Amino acid sequence: MNILKSLTFEPALGWVAGGLLAGLLLLLAIALVIHGLRKGQDTDADRWALTRRTAMVLILALMVLTPSTVSKTTNKAINATDVFIAVDVTGSMAVKDAGYGNQEGISRLDTARAAVHELTRTYPDASFSALSFGASASVDLPLTPDVRAVDNWARGLATEPTSRSSGSSLDAPLDRLSLVLKQTKDRHPDDRILLYLISDGEQTGSDERRSFSVLREGLDDAFVLGTGSTKGGMVPLSSDVGGSDADGWVTDPKTGQPGISVMDPKTLKAMADEMSGHYQALTKGTTLREGSTAAASKRYRVTKVDQVRQHVTPLVWPLALVELVLILIEAGLWIRTSRRLL
Repeated sequence: MNILKSLTFEPALGWVAGGLLAGLLLLLAIALVIHGLRKGQDTDADRWALTRRTAMVLILALMVLTPSTVSKTTNKAINATDVFIAVDVTGSMAVKDAGYGNQEGISRLDTARAAVHELTRTYPDASFSALSFGASASVDLPLTPDVRAVDNWARGLATEPTSRSSGSSLDAPLDRLSLVLKQTKDRHPDDRILLYLISDGEQTGSDERRSFSVLREGLDDAFVLGTGSTKGGMVPLSSDVGGSDADGWVTDPKTGQPGISVMDPKTLKAMADEMSGHYQALTKGTTLREGSTAAASKRYRVTKVDQVRQHVTPLVWPLALVELVLILIEAGLWIRTSRRLL
């Protein structure tokens, strides 16, 4: 009874070709019956022969339609999440015009550190990879589930020396990110891959910024987090020793006065749109526990799910066996009749 309930047709040739061929065989069977009934005594084929030959054609039609049984199996699956974090460490990230949660007047890089710590708590079962970018980009932390390593990396972040800066370029991490995302996708094709990019959005390099849309294919979701303020602030000089502060401010070569660095939310939103992602400004009174990140974390956390799969098993062999028996009977009777006529 269960077999009958799960019985279905799955033509090996497809429903179009298989349906046409089965229809032609059905018409042939009907033609055989009509021909046999009309000829009656005028043919040497008796009713048994007519029934046998019609059955052979009908069985062929059924074989073309490929009768099958459908069975269901349930597999336990784990949806893993890989979170890539890219943090801007250009000199402007040292400007103290940012805020996070109940803090204000902190540096943009301090806000980035706080956001990274929040991310490791938001995705407790994920794997993380960390990348910093300024004049160039480097993968500082390969993909790892070690949350403490990520937090230690964030605590050790420092802005690049202003003496080496030749203007900030927001697309500096593009090539490196494209490579690591592709490698992760190849090695873990079932993982969900997320990107968090933290920056003030300031582009001071002479070259035009490249589009982040090249990353879209390798991502399940992307988040651009803006830090700083649109009012801006002066950029402190930093030495070659760990990015520590030096006396003075970065000057604007056009005016000779201390330059003002401001967050550029328009550019940051454009970057998020290019990746089909989300933009969120990090300011006083807000954290990653609110907004798009909080909603996404519920979707992308590691979860164990039951995946139900259907397996279709063709049942052609019983029909083929009956068809073979009928063919052998037909061949035997044809041989016997041929000998009589000799």
